[in-house]
Amino acid sequence: MKVRYVITTLKKGVDPAAYEKWLREYDYKVAKTLPSIVSYTTHRIEGPINGAEDAGWHYIERIEIRDAEQYQKDLASPAGQELIRQLYENYLERPKNIFFWTEPIDE
Repeated sequence: MKVRYVITTLKKGVDPAAYEKWLREYDYKVAKTLPSIVSYTTHRIEGPINGAEDAGWHYIERIEIRDAEQYQKDLASPAGQELIRQLYENYLERPKNIFFWTEPIDE
């Protein structure tokens, strides 16, 4: 299965505790309803990122996906669009975020 990583930056003035509360109470719950997502966890970045100390990133998301095409459909759905709206209107600095897809290397 593919895994998508998203490295995020909070908007100036956003309280990390408020963002993390939203993650627990809304984002995780919506993600569980989307058929394409196997698992989803956000991790708080602690300390400097070696080689990117000035990047300003605060969190990294790990999203395990069943099917990338279905994932795009899920994000385009009303639930997905509302999640994205809340996320970027209230919490994250979208232009500073980066993301990439990965494919596991089996034994």
